[in-house]
Amino acid sequence: MPTSSVAAFVAAVPKVELHLHLIGSASLETVLALARRHPGRGVPTEPDALRRFYAFTDFGHFLRVYHRVNRLVTTGADVVTLLEGLAAELARRAVRYAEVQVTPVRNRMAGIPYADLAAALADGRALARERHGVELGWVFDADTTLGPAGAEETVDFAIGHRPEGTVGIGLGGPEGGVRRADFAPAFRRAIAEGLHSVPHAGETVGPEEVWAAVTELRAERIGHGIGSAADPRLLEHLAERGITLEVCPVSNLRTGAVEDIAAHPLPRLVAAGVPVTLATDDPGMFHTDLEAEYLVCHEAFGMSVAELADIARAGARAAFCSPELRAELLAGIDRAEAAHA
Repeated sequence: MPTSSVAAFVAAVPKVELHLHLIGSASLETVLALARRHPGRGVPTEPDALRRFYAFTDFGHFLRVYHRVNRLVTTGADVVTLLEGLAAELARRAVRYAEVQVTPVRNRMAGIPYADLAAALADGRALARERHGVELGWVFDADTTLGPAGAEETVDFAIGHRPEGTVGIGLGGPEGGVRRADFAPAFRRAIAEGLHSVPHAGETVGPEEVWAAVTELRAERIGHGIGSAADPRLLEHLAERGITLEVCPVSNLRTGAVEDIAAHPLPRLVAAGVPVTLATDDPGMFHTDLEAEYLVCHEAFGMSVAELADIARAGARAAFCSPELRAELLAGIDRAEAAHA
């Protein structure tokens, strides 16, 4: 159990969330509402059945469930519903800034025209700021199962519609048998248009695809990246270049990417000097929140308030937010650490 001082610090410290998927952020209550709004799409409409639906056996099973839930989001109004619930939860956890990963091609396939999606993201972002004091940024995530053509369409949306708050281009989905290098043309085009490169890599495979994300996709941050721990030279490179890993401990446990939280490589990443930020990935599906991720690091890895504050600072520094907001976040982290050390 965390000490009262650590728990109080975790609750109070201003945070950023840099690895958060829109579909997977939905609470059980939000998914139930959407499932009842759109019955017959393979998602349970009763609470106990939905909880069982979210008992993942492996990473592939998680992806199948994720895509089924994605099919519930068929209108711009559904997107705004997701964002309203997300912003309220972020505010409860003292998250001041979040970069939300949206997979526009999947949204289009579920029936949302791109113009409607862009308008819903704009409306949801304004709502999050005005009602909850949370600033949102968008990372448009290409799905590896849709291949390089899907990545090109993702970049087309990001460039052509560019909703306010657009910051980057991502790459998610299965890693096995997929080469990051195959997506390099789409990423080069996105980077040329001023978007940041933030692909997933090294979630369920080893360091080779993290290297590819850095060298071929010019990654500025890496989603997950825990496979990096197997390569000391890669860890040195990430530390020297200041390439932040968006680490999601509970997600890694739920999907089977790690067998036991005690075996998670996060302490090795931190010890190697690699910048690490904590994130939830798909908090509604994994029954977690950002406070829980911080407390896992205290309880499982023995991290102190000072070490948790350093992780919070790493997130603020890696965020693609305004310099003014970053300065506010860093000052708030200093105050919270001083109050609870």
